[in-house]
Amino acid sequence: MIKNLFLVISTLVLSYAAYAQQDPLYSQYLSNPVVINPAYTGLTNDFNTTLSVRKQWNGLDGSPSTANFNSSLSILKNTAGAGVMVISDVIGNQTTTEFYAMGSYRVRLTTNTTLSFGLQAGVQDFNINKNKVTPYDKTDNLFQNVNQIKPEIGSGLILTSEKFLVGISVPRMLKPGINVMGSQENLYTQHFYLLGSYNFMISDRLVFKPAALIKYVKGAPVSVDFNPSLIVNGKVQVGALARNLNTFGLFGKALISDKFLVGYTYEIPTKKSVGPQFMTYEVTLGLRIKTAHYHKAASLL
Repeated sequence: MIKNLFLVISTLVLSYAAYAQQDPLYSQYLSNPVVINPAYTGLTNDFNTTLSVRKQWNGLDGSPSTANFNSSLSILKNTAGAGVMVISDVIGNQTTTEFYAMGSYRVRLTTNTTLSFGLQAGVQDFNINKNKVTPYDKTDNLFQNVNQIKPEIGSGLILTSEKFLVGISVPRMLKPGINVMGSQENLYTQHFYLLGSYNFMISDRLVFKPAALIKYVKGAPVSVDFNPSLIVNGKVQVGALARNLNTFGLFGKALISDKFLVGYTYEIPTKKSVGPQFMTYEVTLGLRIKTAHYHKAASLL
């Protein structure tokens, strides 16, 4: 009886998850906020290419894994930015691949303060492979192969200086849907992000940088990340993270030869989440090259 009840509940949860895509989760958004806000495109006034790979709850069958590649460039004498982003997000038998073109335009409010507007537009390739699951009832129409390509757009604002950054964004504004058993099912629910950070100068070589990310999506509790860190010589950053007080971790980043960025995050969920036996790791590799019109911007390492 209990076993059958568990199977029924698991089937319902998996069925809902299959048709309710959520945004990919990142820990190292401070290094490259463009993954959640297109207004950051080209904002560092250089050529910036980043690859990040995240494996969440390693060891848990069907756990999420995400890869994000993005590249951006400051153009028009640092008044605008242009870039591209490719995302692959896999959870269980569901794979979502996204392709975006990104653009930004900035307005200098004061000598040290800039407001950036950003847009991204592209497509989502949404795929569900029923062969990767073993349903309790193989004739259930909910368990079917799905392949849909849908358009998507996103937008964001960032206010920044050499000491602080505040950004708000909705990286996916549309609500694509599919027809399941004669009814229209949403593939996606909008996510709203509010990101803030500040640089406290302890000395010429040491900066204390607290940061927070608030995420809101309808029908779910508000998610809050806290990220206190120390930056040494503008080249090495070490810090801790706490997400909703049910996941904790450590992260480190290094800028090598002023061009190569290497970052690593290690997270441990508590029993309030999936349990401490399923760790999460995220690796980031980046390349930054100064352009002809380069000048110092609000670098987040």
